[in-house]
Amino acid sequence: MLVRPDERVPLARLLQFLEHGEHLAHDCARAQAALAPHPNMRGFLSGQARQEALHAAVFHGAVAWLAPRHLGACPVLPPLERYRALIEEAIRERLFAETLLAEQIILEGLGEAILKRLEAGLVKREAGLGRLRRILLHQEEAHHAFGERALERAIAAGRASPEALRLRAREYLAVADEMVLALRDLFASIDEDAGAYMEDAMSSLPQWLIP
Repeated sequence: MLVRPDERVPLARLLQFLEHGEHLAHDCARAQAALAPHPNMRGFLSGQARQEALHAAVFHGAVAWLAPRHLGACPVLPPLERYRALIEEAIRERLFAETLLAEQIILEGLGEAILKRLEAGLVKREAGLGRLRRILLHQEEAHHAFGERALERAIAAGRASPEALRLRAREYLAVADEMVLALRDLFASIDEDAGAYMEDAMSSLPQWLIP
């Protein structure tokens, strides 16, 4: 793998933050499975929770390989903790549509954007495990698509309001933007532009959600 020595620690640190994000996605999907109104939704979300746990384990292993002696426990980004608090509040209030917005639409969209750009960099660096990386990316895309379909059906059935969701999206998107900004130095150290990741994530939003 053609990773420069000065790239190993920042890349490992970035993957540590992604691992934290996968733990959040796992916890959310597991809670969503208990809230979902239909058995097929519950089945998908239970499967997503298992996949997110696998993703976290994969990132953990990659971190250990990249920088086994240079990294300790990774501090959780304060914006990620605020994002978790917002989602957990929606779960407590049983606001299933809002959890789909926060997890499958916005958080998965950001994760998908990061993975796609990292994948391009890893291909350039001749990284191994290409098939596994493609599987992870395909699963993230499937989670995002599920959220879009589920929200569209909820809106069509009158169980969710696009106006209310657009209003809630502002807060989630603001915190997601803070997450990316908090990682800008890590992105810069591997020759990546943090702003481009957020732009990619925004481009993945459904048209009805964009103000």
